[in-house]
Amino acid sequence: MADRTRYTLESVNAGTGTEDYYRHWAPAYDEVYTRPERQGDLLAVRTRLTDWFAGKHVLEVAAGTGWWTSVLGDTAASVTATDVNEATLDVARARRDWPATVDFAVADALALQSVRGDFDAAFAGFFWSHVPLAEIDGFLEALMLRLLPGSLVVFADNRLVAGSVHPVARRDEHGNTYQQRQMSDGSSWDVLKNFPGPDEVRTRLSRFGPSPEVDELDNYWLAWCRSPS
Repeated sequence: MADRTRYTLESVNAGTGTEDYYRHWAPAYDEVYTRPERQGDLLAVRTRLTDWFAGKHVLEVAAGTGWWTSVLGDTAASVTATDVNEATLDVARARRDWPATVDFAVADALALQSVRGDFDAAFAGFFWSHVPLAEIDGFLEALMLRLLPGSLVVFADNRLVAGSVHPVARRDEHGNTYQQRQMSDGSSWDVLKNFPGPDEVRTRLSRFGPSPEVDELDNYWLAWCRSPS
């Protein structure tokens, strides 16, 4: 009989509260990148990242299964791909034959001080939406402090597009929104997933980096700025 367990993922002391979900579903997570309606956006994001990170020493936050790591590694001088879950990094390590310039490290995205290296760029793909609203400023401040002055910082995440993403199932007292994701084994996961508008993203980033920019595609948004000089 299928497991009908329902899991609720709230904020926890370390991480964002979604760690159990991604640990459990790491092998199947990349299915989200096969959806036909997203292919145009994916190509656009890949093209930009390949250009923007060329020759950079990149700190990747919440790298997951390494889908975006493979994109960054095509042109970057080096990539250190971090994730709180060893299970997702195991999938990432087995994804391909990686060049010596790509490394993987277990690290909490909200506590990056343990990651070794000097970085002049950072990328956080599809992680902002999983950070509780009360912790976003802390995450951004810690990330900026981990980078060399004037480093390029890029974020990518989902827009709330009907029919392409799970609908919002509920909102908590702090304003965070949650999706209910029904999985192939019959389990149901309440996953924290916020959908900030471009003005909110721009306002948040302006507190920590100069002249932030935000671009909305059909299914995704991209934001970028520089760490303080």
